[in-house]
Amino acid sequence: MSAVPKDAPRLVRMQDGDLAEVMAIESAIYTHPWTRGNFGDSLRAAHQCWTWRLGHELLGYFVLLVAASEGHLLNLSVAAARQRGGHGSTLLKEAMRLARSGGARQVFLEVRPSNLAAKALYERFGFRKVALRPGYYPADGGREDALVLTLAL
Repeated sequence: MSAVPKDAPRLVRMQDGDLAEVMAIESAIYTHPWTRGNFGDSLRAAHQCWTWRLGHELLGYFVLLVAASEGHLLNLSVAAARQRGGHGSTLLKEAMRLARSGGARQVFLEVRPSNLAAKALYERFGFRKVALRPGYYPADGGREDALVLTLAL
């Protein structure tokens, strides 16, 4: 009997051709998603833009900016049907690895206080709150604050 290895997800650099799929996930999981222009700008600025794929299926993605010994995780998202399967943790580990290899000593991110799953993920990794940005995010009926979190690498 021979063991047949299962396909494993892989990290693939995001390209312009991925943006339709990225936008489909972004629009499905957020009430106020990033725009195609936000992703295009990140690609043009040479941010660390990565997709997480199982075969041809897009499971998730992240956008990371590394500069001046700091990383800033701008977006980390997992397709709704693939959430709670460890993909967010894996993407976060990969983003932290890339931040470290790019010379970052710490990573910052913003998260909505209402995004309980994301907050729990970041807390499990040791992120801690360092600030609050009042009215940072658009929200139904107004604006929502952002928690600013950081993690020393």
